[in-house]
Amino acid sequence: MKAFAELYLRLDATTSSNAKLEALRDYFAAAPAADAAWAVYFLAGGRPRQLVPTRVLRELATALAGLPEWLFEESYQAVGDLAETISLLLPQAAHASDDGLAYWVEAHLLPLRGLPAEELQQRLLPLWAQLDRPSLMLCLKLITGSFRVGVSKLLVTRALAQLAGLDAKRVAQRLVGYTDIGHRPKAASYLKLIAEESTDEHSQRGGQPYPFFLAHALQAPPEQFEALLGPPAAWQIEWKWDGIRAQVVKREGQLWVWSRGEELVTERFPELHGLAESLPDGTVLDGEILVWKPGVSADTPAVQPFAVLQQRLGRKNLGKKLLADAPVVLQAYDLLEWQGEDWRSRPQHERRQQLQRLVAECPLAPLLLSPLLDGTDWSDLARQREKSRSLGVEGLMLKQRDALYGVGRTKDMGLWWKWKIDPFSIDAVLIYAQRGHGRRASLYSDYTFAVWNAPPGTPDRALVPFAKAYSGLSDEEMRKVDAIIRKTTVETFGPVRSVTPTLVFELGFEGIALSKRHKSGIAVRFPRMLRWRLDKPVEEADDLASLQALLV
Repeated sequence: MKAFAELYLRLDATTSSNAKLEALRDYFAAAPAADAAWAVYFLAGGRPRQLVPTRVLRELATALAGLPEWLFEESYQAVGDLAETISLLLPQAAHASDDGLAYWVEAHLLPLRGLPAEELQQRLLPLWAQLDRPSLMLCLKLITGSFRVGVSKLLVTRALAQLAGLDAKRVAQRLVGYTDIGHRPKAASYLKLIAEESTDEHSQRGGQPYPFFLAHALQAPPEQFEALLGPPAAWQIEWKWDGIRAQVVKREGQLWVWSRGEELVTERFPELHGLAESLPDGTVLDGEILVWKPGVSADTPAVQPFAVLQQRLGRKNLGKKLLADAPVVLQAYDLLEWQGEDWRSRPQHERRQQLQRLVAECPLAPLLLSPLLDGTDWSDLARQREKSRSLGVEGLMLKQRDALYGVGRTKDMGLWWKWKIDPFSIDAVLIYAQRGHGRRASLYSDYTFAVWNAPPGTPDRALVPFAKAYSGLSDEEMRKVDAIIRKTTVETFGPVRSVTPTLVFELGFEGIALSKRHKSGIAVRFPRMLRWRLDKPVEEADDLASLQALLV
């Protein structure tokens, strides 16, 4: 545990990618395979469920530190991180444990889940007494599921590749699925990551998918496209679907469905199980899981908003009514494996041709082919893109006809661009604020926004909250907003401050839907601040009617 805590401190102390890469290499070169297996899991984004309720940790830490509850809460608000707060408040202990990361996770931490509060307190005290402050903080981050450090999965991949003398793309492929919540890292799984390449490696993949190829955002005006991209004929152009990016893997008579987050989601989408009968073995498709209800009306697109698909996410039980109300299909747009052969090094247009033949042979399966768009020039395609909202899509995807299928958001094997439509926007009023976390722990940076419930001049006109946002402002703007919040605070509710409505912001968001759970009756997707409307008084902010008009 101590070695991993020292690695955490090295990583957290620098913003240099090279320094972080060196720290990772040093750790993996010295760590036992079992410890390295768990280190890769956490550093690459693995998030086990929370092991101990936050309430229990707060109560135990408050008692051990001999602090009143209010002082603990003030300390937490100042620090911004629960694990770090507890580690700073508890008495310093000598590091008495030489056990490695794997032993701590498997023998001490994972068994904590589900224990009653009394037993948790009995177990945690002697565990904490064995750890110095850095190791205690790391232990608490693992317990709370809040472990994060400024390292990308790509950087971990590069470190392992350099350590083992492998191509980073090979390591990236082996890492797919490694951080799935159902995966338990072991020494053997780590050794497979850094093993020498073998001729039969591909045939041993089982249900493992490929690393996803990601698109770059295209933000230039259309009149510059000819100079930047060349003619449209050099590109495969499709709609950008708003669903769940997924790979469907069919091998050895079995079917697996993986999300872009490398989570195995086969059981969440029983409609797709029929593909096990339709697809031949050795097939891997890349596409989008969408709720698809054709024939609703002549003017209504078959694809349903993401909010409808979201109703199925997180549900433990998918009842018959929910499956009937929100049936899904796979809108396929790429073929990564065919007849057991890796096709990612074949050009985009060749993969597309075989995909078209495959989908045509599966007419009864929950499988659709993402249609291609034609345009005489980029202006023509820009006009087609303007219809995106009415068709239930987010814009266009541009894929080089000769592009290979790369790993992540790279440009060395070809290019994909996402040409998204502009977000919805509304002018809203800041009414509540809460302190942020990490480097923003001392600033009020998390805001709740409201719109008016009626037009100007209406009696009893009031502000109705509808969205929360914390991104979009520069550091300087955030400091100015923080100062205003402190001066205009009306009331406090724990960490939240109610403020006098004086600030108007233009909010952007990707989607909007009716919601019974929100006081406004509206839910928005991915809200963020586009700009601070210093030019607009509070009375001229938008109202609920403006929000509701965006639903059409």
